[in-house]
Parts: sequence; C-alpha cells; structure tokens
Amino acid sequence: MVMGNSHLFMNRNNRLAVIASHTQESRFLYPGKRWAFADLFGDGGSCVESNCAGSKDGKYELLTAINETIAEEIKELMTKTDVKGQQTETLLAGSIAKALCYIHRLTKEVKANQEIKSRILVIKAAEDSALQYMNFMNVIFAAQKQNILIDACVLENDSGLLQQACDITGGIYLKVPHMPSLLQYLLWVFLPDQEQRSQLILPPPIHVDYRAACFCHRNLIEIGYVCSVCLSIFCNFSPICSTCETAFKISLPPVLKAKKKKLRVAV
Repeated sequence: MVMGNSHLFMNRNNRLAVIASHTQESRFLYPGKRWAFADLFGDGGSCVESNCAGSKDGKYELLTAINETIAEEIKELMTKTDVKGQQTETLLAGSIAKALCYIHRLTKEVKANQEIKSRILVIKAAEDSALQYMNFMNVIFAAQKQNILIDACVLENDSGLLQQACDITGGIYLKVPHMPSLLQYLLWVFLPDQEQRSQLILPPPIHVDYRAACFCHRNLIEIGYVCSVCLSIFCNFSPICSTCETAFKISLPPVLKAKKKKLRVAV
C-alpha cells in the first residue's frame, strides 16, 4: 500500500491497479466495483460512494479510500477461499493477462493526446507452476509486443518463469535478501520508471534460467524433442505429437544384406 501511494504521489497523472493472484481466482483489489472508470482519469482522482467522506489520519482522502478498499477485498478473498491441502501455486498467468487487458482498455479509452507508459510489478511468494508455462509465455510475449515492462519482486524461492519475463520485457528481477527491508527495495528499485532507472545503480542482472517445460510431464528440461509443426517440447521421444497429432517419419538405418559366400572348388 505504501508503494502504491508513493506511485500515485510521483505524478498526478499516475494510475494504479492492484490484482490478487490466488490459488482459485485472480481478483481486482483496486479499482473494484465501487470505483467508476471516469474517476481513474479525473483531475484529482475523486472516488464514488462514501469512501472519501473523510480522512482519519490526515492522509489524502483518495489514498485512504484505496488502502481501505484493498484491505477489505483481501479479507473477503481470504475468507471465501477453500484451500485444499497445501496448494501454493497461484494463477499468476491469468493475473498478468488481466493486467494486460486492463492496460489495453485504458489505452483505448484515454484521451488521444495523452500517452500511457505502463508496467507490471509482480510480488511473488508462491511456487512456480509448470502447468501454466504456455499461458505464461504467451502473456510475456504479449507484454513485450506492447512495450510493457514486467518487474518481479520474489520473496521466497527463485522463479525461472519470472526471470524470463523480466529479461524478455526489460524489467528488473530481484529476490529480496532481507524481508524486513522489503519496503526499501520496493521504493528504491521498483518505484522509479524506465527513464529514471538509467540514472540509478540498480542490482546487477542475474543469470536467467531459460529452461522450458515439457508438454508431457511439465518438467523443466535442458534437452528435449521438439515437434516440427507446432513446436511442442517433449522430454521423451514419441512417434505422434500429443498436441497437434502429427505423425513423424522415423528414418531407420539401412538394412545391410548379408553377402553371399563364394564357393571355391579345388581341382
């Protein structure tokens, strides 16, 4: 919330959207149903209903309303979630796709003389899901085509998928080494935009794990078999592609015919 408030304070034209990536759904925490689309591009960012009736701590009313809305949405999301087992994989690909659709919507409905430079920050504490590999790569290339940066702030284990996303789109990947300093990393590393980052000394780039996930077992592999038609990747050879059902012609080694023995007759 502090980073979101700081982003809005950096420039009066800055806009903010917060999406929760959960195990069962991806939900907009802000803006939600209580916010009108026109309020996102208003002069002062006025909000609807009675959220901005007053500020309890002397803070700007819009920021107070945003923080309360995010807290309420998170509480509602967690109370309605029925977690089965110890599932820690989230619908990250769907959340990024939602963010891209939202950015596209703003780009279409904003004023013609106003340019939007969008970026996505992923704060991730869940495990990677190899089942989302194809969807995740699709949203990465979609973001690259739209010149949208994807930054990643990883709290737990390293994420190979997010490493690829940041490297492809030109964003920053950082695994937070000290959790109590999370806010400092968010403000000093991820808050500056692309133009400001060129003037800062940022953490050095990391080695990107570009291993792909096979389509048969969803395991990350270094060497595999690739379908020449649909470019599906498999860890084991299969005569028929399970994705496009193409039958491969197997070239077998030539069969060597046995030479006939010549009989020699002694006279």
